[in-house]
Amino acid sequence: MSRPEHIAPPEFFYGDTEAKKYTSSSRIAAIQAEMTLRAVELLNLPEDGPYYLLDIGCGSGLSGEILDEDGHLWAGMDIAPAMLDIAVEKDVEGDLFLQDIGQGIGFRPGTFDGAISVSVLQWLCNADKAENKPRYRLHRFFSTLFMSLQRGARAVFQFYPESDGQVEMIMGIAMKCGFTGGLVVDYPNSKKARKFYLCLFAGQSAQGAKQELPRGLDGEERAAGISYTETRIHNKASGKKSRRPVKDTGYILKKKELARKRGKEGVPLDSKYTGRKRKPRF
Repeated sequence: MSRPEHIAPPEFFYGDTEAKKYTSSSRIAAIQAEMTLRAVELLNLPEDGPYYLLDIGCGSGLSGEILDEDGHLWAGMDIAPAMLDIAVEKDVEGDLFLQDIGQGIGFRPGTFDGAISVSVLQWLCNADKAENKPRYRLHRFFSTLFMSLQRGARAVFQFYPESDGQVEMIMGIAMKCGFTGGLVVDYPNSKKARKFYLCLFAGQSAQGAKQELPRGLDGEERAAGISYTETRIHNKASGKKSRRPVKDTGYILKKKELARKRGKEGVPLDSKYTGRKRKPRF
């Protein structure tokens, strides 16, 4: 497996050329979609959404598009300006932030109902500068992430660990910052299909339900929601929508509420007509 984190810092590695290549690759889009669907499944969200999720290392919005299709609200953060520029050009639904997660994330306590991250965590373990000490950066990241999550919420990280020692370091620091949870390994006996997901719990929920670490997939078993990944990617390439976004009245009201909390002006007032279906114009 190639290690781009050993070549250059992410903000330089994912320049204009590499960012466009990454985003336009149908193979990468399919892999990203499958890992995003699996990460969302591991969040174990109740069905009374939509939920406000944080996409850590959102890049050009490939994972965000999956969250949109599932009807969630989301915010994304990334350190590579070229990646975020593409996301802006695509007019993605989420709010985008240019941020080095190794310096922490500055959201209010309890802002998010969950967080996902695809192929990002290993970058924090690379000391590309003398002042970038992995342990300090990981501690700053996990401590601020813990504060930004609702109690009982989950954060799921798909990542490519370089060694067992690296996994132990990451998990040890996350636990010191208040998280519980552990490592979920899908297809552990397959060198090609094996995937690592760090599934963290931000304490117990208000209902006091016990958090249990999910089981990894094995053999020919597939996660719920992943079996139709290929269809969704194919339909997207064909310009079709494989799933209607769940943007009902509840979705609209929650999005308005979040906009007001962020201090945005001009948010329309709620009324009995909010989210109503309008007759087509002829």
